[in-house]
Amino acid sequence: MAKKQKFYVVWEGKEKGIFFSWEECKKKIENFANAKYKSFATQSEAENAFKCSPSEYIGKDATEKKSTSTTKPKIHALAVDAACSGNPGLVEYRGVMTDTGEQIFHNGPFEEGTNNIGEFLAIVHGLALLKQNNSTLALYSDSANAISWVKAKKCRTKLQETTKNKVLFDLIRRAEKWLATNEYRTQIVKWETAEWGEIPADFGRK
Repeated sequence: MAKKQKFYVVWEGKEKGIFFSWEECKKKIENFANAKYKSFATQSEAENAFKCSPSEYIGKDATEKKSTSTTKPKIHALAVDAACSGNPGLVEYRGVMTDTGEQIFHNGPFEEGTNNIGEFLAIVHGLALLKQNNSTLALYSDSANAISWVKAKKCRTKLQETTKNKVLFDLIRRAEKWLATNEYRTQIVKWETAEWGEIPADFGRK
């Protein structure tokens, strides 16, 4: 399913204001020390927030919070995400390093898939890769559904298998088998988009 439109407030950045895409927002905050920004579900929420102090939304001291808060994302970790055009539609997923933006893996697009399936496969792919490399990095996903599916070791999609999405369902079966036969120590963490902005692995199709 395509992600809903979001609105981005930048209180402190290269340019202040309300922006209508993550790509546009990112340009205003990238490489800007102590940037203050947050996404909102509606334009009216964003407009109201922009009139207020950022401390009402992201903490009283953003600099202090960045260094001491346990709710901030780890600087060096693996982030995964998926994108789907239609429901069902073409789905793809990837893994990106949170600190450098380096793309570690990318699969797809696959026909007749869903965003949740892509998110599920992205997490399992990331887990397998980190285990293979004996990595202790944390893994971030912004999908609560996919995280719950991984913990249950089952892709709980209601989508039916067809000749068009057989390749995708083969990947699902492989992922479920991997979860059933492997143990992992990787910490799977929910990426808090409202607090931290879009996940680094986001495809930028808002």
